[in-house]
Amino acid sequence: MTENILFMMAFLFSIVCGFVFIPLILNFCKEKNLYDIPNSRKLHKNAIPRLGGISFLPSMLIAMVLSIAVANDQGQGGNQVTFSLWSLYFFFSLLLIYGVGIIDDLVGLSAKSKFVVQIVASSLLPFSGLYLNNLYGFMGVGEIPYLIGAPLTVFVIVFISNAINLIDGIDGLAAGLSLIGLGGFLYCFMREGIWGYALLIAGLMGVLIPFLYFNMLGNPDRNRKIFMGDSGSLTLGFILGFLVVKYSMDNPDVKEWHNDCLLMSYTFVIVPVYDVVRVSLSRICHRRPIFEADKNHLHHKMLRMGLNQHQVLVYILLLALGFIVLNVLLHQVIADELIVCIDIVAWILFQQLINTGIRKNGQPVYLIQKRDE
Repeated sequence: MTENILFMMAFLFSIVCGFVFIPLILNFCKEKNLYDIPNSRKLHKNAIPRLGGISFLPSMLIAMVLSIAVANDQGQGGNQVTFSLWSLYFFFSLLLIYGVGIIDDLVGLSAKSKFVVQIVASSLLPFSGLYLNNLYGFMGVGEIPYLIGAPLTVFVIVFISNAINLIDGIDGLAAGLSLIGLGGFLYCFMREGIWGYALLIAGLMGVLIPFLYFNMLGNPDRNRKIFMGDSGSLTLGFILGFLVVKYSMDNPDVKEWHNDCLLMSYTFVIVPVYDVVRVSLSRICHRRPIFEADKNHLHHKMLRMGLNQHQVLVYILLLALGFIVLNVLLHQVIADELIVCIDIVAWILFQQLINTGIRKNGQPVYLIQKRDE
């Protein structure tokens, strides 16, 4: 059995799990009256269940276990799937994030409480020896010591976790961007022969397919539409943050040296990360609290241009794919520092194009909400 077949099995097993679990979750939400109620900040008009993310972690793990079991039953492939101490710490950290997301979806938690748990969960990884230890010559920096790399690792994981959480504002967006990022990491981990994590990625990608089906095509009147909630967005964000660190770390015992590790990891999450940076800077410029919720994220602005949700989704996903193609091509000819500068310029130009469209539609470029909204 080849590795490609093993990954395909994990992907398909996870799809099946998703189509089994999500209807059960929908029925549970209806029975317990657990809905995401519309308000001034939310785009949906109906009460929608928001526990779809609960299906992510079980589907991923079941798919991985079943795939390994099939491979072992045939006497092939099972010895290629290995994990380390990092895996144990990662799994425990992931359970913390997943549990906090579920609690928040069910009873609600303060942003401060979730932030503290994110820091604790992310801090466990450097304790296991997994941290950003090399910038691969970016800005002239190569190896970095543990005392710098450890807090940098925590910052990166928490930042990416919240970036995915905050961009989860329209149907399919967080899941779609995560699929693109996970697909990139799947290729990279397969290239390095890191089969265990590649298998987990394939399993996570699989469950996003049924979620997208119910999220985008489900009929709310028939109780077939669902949101991922924080249990989903925080889980996706934490896993993507972990993969950024895992793939970026220079460890000759795990993978060969590639000077594009850091660049590719950054590229796979560039859109949600750049959007959070832009929104934060914008709030500072307008003297607004940096953690205050508003409607100035990328998808909000594109909606003010007059686009519908599906159009916004397509354009943002194309933008993410465009950055990946651009950076892969540029890496062959210019330094990473110049690539990042080009990315920033491209992002700014894209924002200016959006702002022009918003003004033509007679809408405010920066929308300030009343505090009681």
